[in-house]
Amino acid sequence: MNDPAAVQQKYVAEAQKRARKEGVAQYEVLSQSDSDRLRHLVDDIWADHAALDALPSPIGPDDRPKFLIVGAGIAGLVSAVRLIEQGFSADEIRLVETAGGVGGTWYWNRYPGLHCDVESYIYMPLLEELGVMPSRKYASGVEIRSHLNAIAKKYRLDDKVLFRSHVDKLEWDDAAHLWKVDLTTGRGPRGQEMTSTTVKSDFVILTSGLLAKPQIPKLGGVGLGGFKGDIFHTSLWNYDVTGGSSEETFPDLSKLKDKRVGIIGTGATAIQAVPCLAKYAKELYVFQRTPSGVYSRGQKETDPAEWKTITSQPGWQVARMDNFAGVITKANPPGTLDMVDDEWSKQPAYAALVGDAQNAAVAPEKIPDLIAHYQSLDAENGARLRKRIADIVEDKATAEKLTPWYPAWCKRPTFSDTYLQTFNSPAVHLVDTDGKGVDSVTPEALAAGGTEYPLDVIVMSTGYRAPPLDGGDPALRAGIKVLGRNGVDMTEKFAAQMATLYGVATKGFPNLFWLGPSQAGVEANFQHAIDTQCRLNAYIIAKGHDKVGGKTTNGVVVEVESTAQEAWSMRIMQGAARFASLMVCTPSYINAEVAPGMGPQKSQEEMMNGARRAPWGGGLVTFKRELSRWREEGDLSGIAVSAA
Repeated sequence: MNDPAAVQQKYVAEAQKRARKEGVAQYEVLSQSDSDRLRHLVDDIWADHAALDALPSPIGPDDRPKFLIVGAGIAGLVSAVRLIEQGFSADEIRLVETAGGVGGTWYWNRYPGLHCDVESYIYMPLLEELGVMPSRKYASGVEIRSHLNAIAKKYRLDDKVLFRSHVDKLEWDDAAHLWKVDLTTGRGPRGQEMTSTTVKSDFVILTSGLLAKPQIPKLGGVGLGGFKGDIFHTSLWNYDVTGGSSEETFPDLSKLKDKRVGIIGTGATAIQAVPCLAKYAKELYVFQRTPSGVYSRGQKETDPAEWKTITSQPGWQVARMDNFAGVITKANPPGTLDMVDDEWSKQPAYAALVGDAQNAAVAPEKIPDLIAHYQSLDAENGARLRKRIADIVEDKATAEKLTPWYPAWCKRPTFSDTYLQTFNSPAVHLVDTDGKGVDSVTPEALAAGGTEYPLDVIVMSTGYRAPPLDGGDPALRAGIKVLGRNGVDMTEKFAAQMATLYGVATKGFPNLFWLGPSQAGVEANFQHAIDTQCRLNAYIIAKGHDKVGGKTTNGVVVEVESTAQEAWSMRIMQGAARFASLMVCTPSYINAEVAPGMGPQKSQEEMMNGARRAPWGGGLVTFKRELSRWREEGDLSGIAVSAA
């Protein structure tokens, strides 16, 4: 089916199948579950608690580090490194991390088959600085986690992280020019000993990830907590159940050889994990609501000779990241070489999600034309994808059920040379729920479409709390109460009206910076967007110090000016209409499970504030050009700086 009108009708019909009036309420966050069993599925099983308990704390109640970074994933580590590169000392930095080690998503996620879905040469941070060559074009989770630990060690950050700790509250002390930080730290496997501490810090940087709260569907019957067999979420893979270990890229899951395994979900995680499960399980049942678009992976070992060419010029990694972003957002000059040249390069319509220079600002009445433009761009790619599935999957009925019917920008594309092939095995069974999902759970089975499927193990590949739910509020995302000048609550402020400068800071909250997509440039390569904001934050802080005496100056206050953040917010609003391309998408985490035409009615004020929460409409490359022009002015325009 390649007729444009028929394809669009199919898109609408398939999207409506998944529509649920309860929206995101159909899920529960595991850490907030009423079930004690489910709640403990997010306990940190990777931490060496005895070793951590024996370590001296890097932060004491009387300490005042210059910088407190909340989070020690990629964003937290790169934030620290960019500060160090600006001339600050690692000794002035402390990081607070909920996990028992660094790495963020790469610490928690250790499921079999895990790899980055963007080329590792542009995804793995600081490759040029460390002189590291990834072993493969798409590095494994094991390799990425090792690399992040190496970053912490190289920059002397490994002993400056307060692990198993959560920041509960930030409160600005205007008289002392600092933040008061309330912390809770746990000891032991389940935080049996909880200690509360208040410390002080001149600057705070929030780096909480967008996909950090594992969720599961609320199901009828006995619920997932009432299942008698083994159960776990892919965000914390249980190798005691499956066999193998978290230190292996393709572990031996031999404990599953006599087991009937069910996996709920067919998103990016399942695409990588399903082939590994299928290799070992006696029977594998894959429960699907919405199929993923699965393109070829093209994995290969890194060729040292090719690597020498790739890294021949200083600044090669940033140049390669810019080139990749420019391909997707059409920001590269005609005739520019596509350096990465993989399946991402063949996704011309993905700019509908991440922005592009040509359609950075679109009048509301032009939205239908814009959507039609992107759908036209996606037509050839969609037909190619459907043909690939039909060519690989031998059973025609199964192939049809594995075929996605939505534009490419509506769900993150996935890449595998083994996932689709897995369904040619007689031991692998696709349970397509026609958009409805699993109905209920019995003590021994999952039920869908009126049929019960007896199982020994359930793997929940059901994703994370939808990022749009935090509305661009970094305090809400991190679960922190943030009180700025005069006790103003950040969450209350942003609920009333979003306003930032370049998406990283706001008036009334001095010396507080963060990372996130709202009012900032976004990209398919998350690491590129993260690094851009880390560099920006470090630059603002460093230049602020230079204006009032240098890096050793104490009591420095850096704050966004009202006129600057309002001007930037207006520019964001002018480009927000182009993201109406999501209106045609099937429900997913990207649009907070809202089906086309089923969103709640909003007032004019609500729509305007929603527009303020949008990303920069021109894509990351043009966002970086905006920042470059601003830097060239050289006076921190829009930023007020003072010192005690």
